[in-house]
Amino acid sequence: MGQVYVVGIGPGAYEEMTVRAGKILSKCDVIVGYTVYVDLVRNHFPGKEFLTTPMRREEERCELAFEEARKGKRVALICSGDAGIYGMAGLMYEVGRNYKDISIEVVPGVTAALGGAALLGAPMVHDCCFISLSDLLTPWEKIEKRLIAAAQSDFVICLYNPSSKKRQDYLRRACDLLLKYKKEETVCGLVKNIARDGEISEILTLKELGETKADMFTTVFVGNQETLVIQGKMVTPRGYDRERKEI
Repeated sequence: MGQVYVVGIGPGAYEEMTVRAGKILSKCDVIVGYTVYVDLVRNHFPGKEFLTTPMRREEERCELAFEEARKGKRVALICSGDAGIYGMAGLMYEVGRNYKDISIEVVPGVTAALGGAALLGAPMVHDCCFISLSDLLTPWEKIEKRLIAAAQSDFVICLYNPSSKKRQDYLRRACDLLLKYKKEETVCGLVKNIARDGEISEILTLKELGETKADMFTTVFVGNQETLVIQGKMVTPRGYDRERKEI
């Protein structure tokens, strides 16, 4: 039986890739991925065969990986961050129903939420959730319901895909919705180009966040009612101070 690895390569820099992911890619013959992500690893794995497809060609990319595996090659399909969080792992299993002779192994990676949180400080130490603002695959009405539910439950919220050329006002729309349930001064953070050239991080209020420009390489963090700034870092206490008072 052939095998395809679905590998999360982390947010960008080679140093952010897990040891296991690096070992898997080193032993593969073919590395398949979205053009931008292949460019992030190409120089670190010389001698490999690289196959790419552009954005919005995800199913074709999966089929390409399976077809290469059928030729007896060791194949890795790569995703940025983690393959199981807004990545290709799920689609690979869906497409894989037509390739029952090929097994799938998912190799986890450092997702943008974790890489971005580390840059900002410790914003997700307590209960948190991930919500993508992209409505390419999910209706905006459903995204709104999820934003409202998360805000009402006072989750720390990590927003993926906050804006794009076609969705320039989506982050503002999301913030306007969250402001109905959260205070204007709620501590928020954003990180762009995590572990890549041009990396920046910023801490700001929810009101300021709604007026801030973002893109597909931006990850946004909205704190809960206890999130605060400590020594210039975004921190969400877990409640250890409360525990000490009760002892």
